[in-house]
Amino acid sequence: MGELYFGGHILTMEDGPAPQAVAIANGKIVFTGTLQTAKKQFSDFLPRDLQGHTLMPAFIDTHSHITALASTLRLIPLQDARSFDDIVQMLKAHDTQEEWIIGFGYDHNLLVEGMHPDKTVLDAVSADRPVMITHASGHMGVLNSVALRRLDVEGRQSDISGEKIARMDDGTLSGYLEENTFMKYAAAVPQPDVERMGALLQQAQQIYFRYGITTIQDGLTKRPEFDMLVFADEKGLLQADVIGYADMQQAPELLYARKTPGRFRMGGYKIFLDGSPQSKTAWLTAPYEGGGDCGYSVHTDTQVRAFVRQARQEGVQLLAHCNGDAAAQQLIDAFDGAFDTNRPVMIHAQTVRPEQLEQMRQIGMIPSFFIAHIYHWGDVHLRNLGMHRAQRISPAGSAQRLGLPYTFHQDTPVLPPDMLQTVWCAVHRRTRDGVLLGAGEQITPRQALEAVTRHAAYQYFEEDQKGTIRTGKLADLVELRDNPLDCADLRQIQILKTIRRGEVLFEAGEE
Repeated sequence: MGELYFGGHILTMEDGPAPQAVAIANGKIVFTGTLQTAKKQFSDFLPRDLQGHTLMPAFIDTHSHITALASTLRLIPLQDARSFDDIVQMLKAHDTQEEWIIGFGYDHNLLVEGMHPDKTVLDAVSADRPVMITHASGHMGVLNSVALRRLDVEGRQSDISGEKIARMDDGTLSGYLEENTFMKYAAAVPQPDVERMGALLQQAQQIYFRYGITTIQDGLTKRPEFDMLVFADEKGLLQADVIGYADMQQAPELLYARKTPGRFRMGGYKIFLDGSPQSKTAWLTAPYEGGGDCGYSVHTDTQVRAFVRQARQEGVQLLAHCNGDAAAQQLIDAFDGAFDTNRPVMIHAQTVRPEQLEQMRQIGMIPSFFIAHIYHWGDVHLRNLGMHRAQRISPAGSAQRLGLPYTFHQDTPVLPPDMLQTVWCAVHRRTRDGVLLGAGEQITPRQALEAVTRHAAYQYFEEDQKGTIRTGKLADLVELRDNPLDCADLRQIQILKTIRRGEVLFEAGEE
């Protein structure tokens, strides 16, 4: 027996007038139209009175790391730390049973010291246990003296592109590591067994469901992440659709390793081209404000061209992390102006310039903007980039005027996968301090919602199945308390239900 939804706002994200009713059966939408016709045609369907609420397509996550989120659920949260002492006290307060003491989510921009801590700070947590903390961006972190010795950081240094290992005045390692270097050593820290990680993955899913998301990305899949997702899928632990992107540099073979995909499938390759703007590691064409350099690249032009050539030859989608405009240009140039039917995606695209958006349109490249940066780090960008460049952060308005499809994401676990806050950020473009960053880049609520529904489905080549409410599409839906097209504060809208293929995955008040 199917279900008949009526009695509220039905936001289809399709062109044309809104229907009065939607019928779903066997996981699909089987009718949209008038309530009178629906009641006659589907008299035996279960009635679902929306009571004035809004029904719309479920949100689609276009870039995050569900396995990383699962991993952070066992770590000590440091998001509220505002000083080195806070970090030390938070780490000490958690009586972890594991040998390693690991924290996640500190942001040096929010610390009174205005800088990253070093090993001496973490040595105050423990002098005999390894301690590691990861920055909120995931691009850098700090190890204490025991952890540095345990991982043999000094002895195992290798010629990694984009490597940076900081040192103290006496020449010894400071414990602070960036980008590829940090990721290499963080990956060497012991992980829980696959059963424990499977349970954490279930918890991570529920976080996405609470925000109305039914399609989730694993944006950098290496062997451990792949094995975790396959295990969860085969054990029936996955309720969402999960799409992984193989680390093209370290594990490209994983793209073809999933022979019988279930709810987890591989979608393409992922590469990194630079770092993050709030930490001044994004690769820019002009220096950061206040002197200093332009950040740095991860790969040479020759390497990036080889990555692009391989993806195109294999006919698969390529996702490339590009925060700085220099990294964006490196990626664009690698396509030599040729249109790519595989819909390559520029992840973050934060400082992309107007002429680069036009080049992307000609290539068929999709910008996936981390637009929530405007609120969370906009004031930092003003200091690091100056007003002229900061106003162009995540230029959704320019992409809209070009007719270039774009999507939004939160890069979870960097930020929670809060789609409605992200939509609010795109509409209002206000920083924490209330500064308007680029009035010309503001878009309407409808346009912002398209970025996390129909455009997001397009990014995954799933526009015929997801992203809008239309007969024949999958019944992936979300019920909202208020209509996002006329709500005063999008951030305050409550998610009431999240539905995948007609199955309720989340219902407010039933957690």
